[in-house]
Amino acid sequence: MRFGVAILPEAPWKESVSRWRRADELGFAHAWTYDHLTWRMFRDQTWFTSIPTLTAAALATERISIGTLVASPNFRHPLLLSKDLIALDDISRGRVIAGIGAGGRGWDATMLGQEEWSAKERSERFTEFVELTDLLLREPVVNWRGKFYAVNEARTYPGCVQKPRLPLAIAAGAPRGFELAARFADLWVTIGDYGEGLLSGRQGAKLVGDQTRQIEEACQKQGRDPKSLRRLVLSGIRLDSGLSSLESFRDTIGRYEEIGVTDFVVHWPRPTEPFKTNLELFERIFSA
Repeated sequence: MRFGVAILPEAPWKESVSRWRRADELGFAHAWTYDHLTWRMFRDQTWFTSIPTLTAAALATERISIGTLVASPNFRHPLLLSKDLIALDDISRGRVIAGIGAGGRGWDATMLGQEEWSAKERSERFTEFVELTDLLLREPVVNWRGKFYAVNEARTYPGCVQKPRLPLAIAAGAPRGFELAARFADLWVTIGDYGEGLLSGRQGAKLVGDQTRQIEEACQKQGRDPKSLRRLVLSGIRLDSGLSSLESFRDTIGRYEEIGVTDFVVHWPRPTEPFKTNLELFERIFSA
């Protein structure tokens, strides 16, 4: 099991840098930040954008992989995102993972002044966004004209440090998303579902186990070995992280390992909700 940590972009860098460095020291396999304009609960508080934050994190760390969890079509274009990611892959010396999702609804989807997309349009945009991003990260020259996105002789030199391109972590919780992840993802990302309240380790593992069977079926339909796809659980939003004690964490991790989860992401401790966790206990768990 690889462990990762999500660090909210809520503090000035002089404060946040110590969290990224400590995550590196603790041996986390990957560290992430959210690619949103902000969260509604933070709308009148500090919230920095992801690419500058990850650039600073790349320069402050040595070995940990870093990434967006997740970028989306809500306010991104595949070409600009791809060029940012390629630059970041260079700065980090090949440590970038590009997390991509369909994007949240509500405020984050309408802040640029557009109407909220229908479920059908959101799904279609997501598919085209991933297809074009994958191509731009692989090829130095791309022409594309789709229903929602177009590029004309787009150049992405020098390309990714990681070949044939940097890894894609695709968030999916429904059949069309599973198909997309099976086609393009190096990691499949799940938060469980969008219900209310935290699901226990037992409940969460049952839900993710059901999703895992669906993603494996999608891989088989694509002629892909399901074992070639890493499975990443982002805990803390809908799925309990098990951080109330070392014993609880071990029990939670054991349940997810049993269903084939390869990567488990927790949130850096905050003194208040969301993601309120005791920092001393957190250190003890991940130092063990």
